Amino acid sequence: MRQVKIIVEKHADGYVAYPLGLKGIVVGEGSSYEEALADVKSAIRFHIETFGAEVLPDDSPLLEAFVAEATIPA
Repeated sequence: MRQVKIIVEKHADGYVAYPLGLKGIVVGEGSSYEEALADVKSAIRFHIETFGAEVLPDDSPLLEAFVAEATIPA
């Protein structure tokens, strides 16, 4: 068993969740926090089954995560 940190965002139309540190893109969604979390856990399992354990983060633990804001041209 591995622990994975997951970000859950609340939006006007529901929730979006994604793991930190996995290689590749994994996203879950739902109309509630619990649904989004369950969906992303399922997506993580599928991602590992499909691409193998090499998508998992290495053994160095994630110490901090930051939220940053950037301006990009539209």
